Amino acid sequence: MQAGLFISFEGIDGAGKSTHISALAQAFKVQGRAVTLTREPGGTPLAEKLRTLVLQDAMDPLTEALLMFAARRDHLDCVILPALARGDVVLCDRFTDATFAYQGGGRGFDEGVLSQLERMVQTSPSQPALVQPDLTVWFDLSPDEAAKRLAGARVPDKFESQPLAFFRRVADGYARRLQADPARFARINAAQTQPAVWQEVLAVFVAKGWLT
Repeated sequence: MQAGLFISFEGIDGAGKSTHISALAQAFKVQGRAVTLTREPGGTPLAEKLRTLVLQDAMDPLTEALLMFAARRDHLDCVILPALARGDVVLCDRFTDATFAYQGGGRGFDEGVLSQLERMVQTSPSQPALVQPDLTVWFDLSPDEAAKRLAGARVPDKFESQPLAFFRRVADGYARRLQADPARFARINAAQTQPAVWQEVLAVFVAKGWLT
């Protein structure tokens, strides 16, 4: 049995990652891999309920962070870890880097507390090593360009409706996560045309030997 792969996709709202997640899932399936497609916050019935609260209801930053990590714990236990044990390729639309970017960078919440929650939620007696993606694909796009793409696209949730300065702080939060763990990240220039972005994404996976 092939070993499971855990791949997360990150970027500010409007960066265009969702289209490429679907294409990548198809590319893995063509090569005979079982794929689990999931997202955060969400991915389980409980986590989807928490997602609705987080995206719609007003709350203080600590409450928001706690709900994010509560959803993540259920998601790991019920979906991600079982799928990896089966040998699946897990493609997850956002993971912990998003919490550091949005709650840490955007909200200005204490990243030391976020690190404590990360350690608490992403380890266990049977899994003492911190569960992190094997690869995080960061779709890097300027907040100004992302705002143009999102304008009028849909009714915004409470994050999408934040001012431009918020998304600049979010982008800075992603940059800090990359600087802290550069080997885990693939930084994609999301300002290119969609076909050019896809070719850059595909090249990353071919270079790693995960796709041919």
